Amino acid sequence: MITLETIQAAHDRIRSHIHRTPILTNRTINAISGASIYFKPENFQKIGAFKARGGLNAILQLSEQERYYGRTLGPVTTHSSGNHAQAVAFAARQVGTKAYIVMPRTAPQVKKEAVRDYGAEIIECEPTLEAREAGVLEVMERTGAVLIHPFDDDRVIAGQATATKELIEDADYESFFDVIMAPVGGGGLLSGTALATHYLSPQTKVIAGEPEGAADAVLSFQSGRVEKAPYIKTIADGLMTSLSERTLGYIRQHVSDILTVSDAEIIAAMRLVWERMKIIIEPSCAVPLAALLKHKDQFAGQKVGIILTGGNVDLGKLPF
Repeated sequence: MITLETIQAAHDRIRSHIHRTPILTNRTINAISGASIYFKPENFQKIGAFKARGGLNAILQLSEQERYYGRTLGPVTTHSSGNHAQAVAFAARQVGTKAYIVMPRTAPQVKKEAVRDYGAEIIECEPTLEAREAGVLEVMERTGAVLIHPFDDDRVIAGQATATKELIEDADYESFFDVIMAPVGGGGLLSGTALATHYLSPQTKVIAGEPEGAADAVLSFQSGRVEKAPYIKTIADGLMTSLSERTLGYIRQHVSDILTVSDAEIIAAMRLVWERMKIIIEPSCAVPLAALLKHKDQFAGQKVGIILTGGNVDLGKLPF
């Protein structure tokens, strides 16, 4: 069980390795949306995404355990389309161990290059969850590497929760957030966001955004069991994974709603942030804002926090 103390310990563990990203606001976007939005730009984070938090928290705990037992930390592995891959590669470099990363062959080239730059070895696979999981099992059997799962791991979830902890601590204390929003893929960030909000601002609702082209979480949220998306086709490449039983449990307990958006709506929100805020965000990052803009009446007049999850964009494949 992840407690407030778990999240606080995670923050203490990783704080010297990460940036405390700022809070940004934009008058034009507020006027368009009708809400007061406070953005937490994790595209400014180490590796360009929030996932540095979870990867570091998991691997630094392994390092602590190995130091306690007097052993050298062995290799680690994971599967990821990009940002978690970079997080594990970065964290492994921080503690001086080897990382083996299983990545879909279709993953953005910019993310593959970053993983290699951090010193990790990439094993490419077909772009399916089954192929990713099979690749990781092969690596574990061949190298003895420890799996750092992208989201089905309480250590990773607690690390991701620190982004919302900072958002709540750094925002204007004169009024609480009405809503905090995050995107959902495997549910690690959303679980951490929901738990941190539950402990630190229990009056605040947590609402997720999800692509229509990878809409498993909304079905799982409604049915109470892990569902598969009817189809997978979205520009939001970081959100193509399904929930786990673990993340579904946290989400069902602490999330108010999941709103789906089309790729056209994702691209419009992404472009709005690029043009009006002058910062680079990736498609997956734009999903919560797209959901808010699609349902403006639901958020009108409210104070809304949005986690901007990352900015690792293949500039040769921009959608606008």
